[in-house]
Amino acid sequence: MAQINTCLKRIFTIFNIFFAIVGGSIIGLALLSQVVTNINGGDVQGRTASLLVLYVVGAITMIIAILGAYGAHKESKVCLIVFLVCMVIGSLVMLRAGILALASRPELEPKLEEKFKQLLPLNEAPQEAKDMADSLQQLMHCCGLFSYNDWGEDIPKSCLCDQEAEMEGQCQSVGYTFVMKQKVYSKTCFPIIMHYVLLVVDIVIGVGFTLAVLALLGMALSSVMIHQLRYPNTTTVLLSVPTVFTTAPPKYQELQNHPQY
Repeated sequence: MAQINTCLKRIFTIFNIFFAIVGGSIIGLALLSQVVTNINGGDVQGRTASLLVLYVVGAITMIIAILGAYGAHKESKVCLIVFLVCMVIGSLVMLRAGILALASRPELEPKLEEKFKQLLPLNEAPQEAKDMADSLQQLMHCCGLFSYNDWGEDIPKSCLCDQEAEMEGQCQSVGYTFVMKQKVYSKTCFPIIMHYVLLVVDIVIGVGFTLAVLALLGMALSSVMIHQLRYPNTTTVLLSVPTVFTTAPPKYQELQNHPQY
């Protein structure tokens, strides 16, 4: 005999399906972010850690959703209790991660700017930093982190404009003599790097608060279901249908005087 209200079970199943879709969407966002921010093997500050967090959170979300749906379908008290514990822990973790990411967001740009300035000049930087900057310039059509002067007099080929970019007005002339003038991209790379770093951070913030709200809803639903499994004979007031129309006895009765014979 079913101990959990059928309507509640369906709502909880729909919730877990949506929860699983959210987990899959997080994994999809991580893949998209990885493709967008991929710099031919290079690494941007915080990029790998943020993507790893998204992959782990997405996978855990899907596993918990499957656990909750199974617990509701089989009316397993153990599965529902594990689901409830996961929701409590998850809501606290997601709220903490979202708040920390939101608080640290304004500090990212000055910290990254200070770190990248330590690599200047780029022509004297370690080979790994040169390769990263060269790949970024080739991919994003930019030159230098803050200026083409970051390369000194050794401007790489990845900075040089092609004919199409020159026609679109994306280039500037540089050089120290009229004979050695060359066209390089006018955009610098640091604003582009900063844009994608903040994009990943915003995704993490949005995911954190969304999952926290969903976890609170999951806590409420699973708590009601566990209560019904513990006390199967009690009626859940939330899901009971109130009686609107009732037949009440008349308040007044007509008095008639019968004639006497």
